[in-house]
Amino acid sequence: METKEQTILTKPILWFLTISTGLIVANIYYNQPLLGLIAKDFNITESKASKIAMLTQMGYALGLFLIIPLGDKIARKRLILFSMFLTMIFLITIATVTNLMLLYVVSFALGIVSVVPQLFIPMVAELSAENSRTQNIGMVMSGLLIGILASRMISGIVGDYFGWRFMFYIAFGLMILTTVFIYLLLPQTYPYFKGSYVSLLKSVAHFAKTEPLLQLASLRGALGFGALSALFTTLVFHLEEAPFLADASVAGMFGLIGAVGAVAAALVGRFTRFVSKNTIISLSLLIILLSWTFTYFAGYTYWGLVVGFILIDFGLQSTHIMNQSVFFAINIKATNRLNTVYMVSYFVGGSLGTLLGSIAWQYYGWAGVCSIGALFTVLALLAHILLSKKFERKFERKNPSSLT
Repeated sequence: METKEQTILTKPILWFLTISTGLIVANIYYNQPLLGLIAKDFNITESKASKIAMLTQMGYALGLFLIIPLGDKIARKRLILFSMFLTMIFLITIATVTNLMLLYVVSFALGIVSVVPQLFIPMVAELSAENSRTQNIGMVMSGLLIGILASRMISGIVGDYFGWRFMFYIAFGLMILTTVFIYLLLPQTYPYFKGSYVSLLKSVAHFAKTEPLLQLASLRGALGFGALSALFTTLVFHLEEAPFLADASVAGMFGLIGAVGAVAAALVGRFTRFVSKNTIISLSLLIILLSWTFTYFAGYTYWGLVVGFILIDFGLQSTHIMNQSVFFAINIKATNRLNTVYMVSYFVGGSLGTLLGSIAWQYYGWAGVCSIGALFTVLALLAHILLSKKFERKFERKNPSSLT
């Protein structure tokens, strides 16, 4: 085991990680507003072009499982720099590609290596002092969210004025700068895991099976993200109907509106000095539940949807930040493997919410969607109320000095 002392996170490094997180995660979302332009350029249908975004997301999900655990085995800075090198190759290839099949393959590969932000977040947890860990995680998460939302808006504007390829040239340039600063500024951390890659993946499964606090956090995260996914998937259909009669661009604006609540949630970590994490999670889930009631009854007005979106995003991101703070404390030497379990569960929950939300819309309309969101939230709240204290006591008996 490496015995060198880990660096303590400084404010300039925290800001650097926050900005870098937003810039890197943006790479997997640039293509979404550009699919129409790509379809015209390659003379293909929009359904074929949409596979580009789908493959990028599939690659990202695979990268979460295959790459993130390596942060506990390989020197993290080396792993990040190697991933950034591949990211630059894939971005410049996308900018110049003329073969559709190659575009599919490279988009998938770009998704795999774009999981670097999910290496930053465990690093922040590991390097932060205990009393600032939650707040620091929230700050980096705000960078992640802003990157996701801003990337769609910026790429749409750039694509309209300069063409879709120009956006990927810009992204390539940004990644060169980001990689240089990562090399110069990113602190070195030392891996704790010394086994094989197969045993590393087995340990991920072991944590998933044996850590109740991680299981509960993963369930809360999956159900929360599933609820939001049900809403966002069907919002465009809701806005196309009376009384709105709006187009898809209006639905896209709600992502930016929701960011108001989500970015505000980054400040919630400061309250852990005065209120327990469990209490904050309970209040956050209650806010989401009340938001669904509000969204249902006021969901046929713009102001009702705006307020509902802000509250749901605020509650979800507050829960998300608290979840990560809770499970990172389980084993600070295994933050990447713990994060793998959580994030894979998070995306599975989002996929389930998308599926059930679509079915609910088809048969029951807006009321059905709100019911699915409320059901997911009730399940998360019940699980939290019934199990959180029990699991904490069990963890404290095993690790009396680990949980605060």
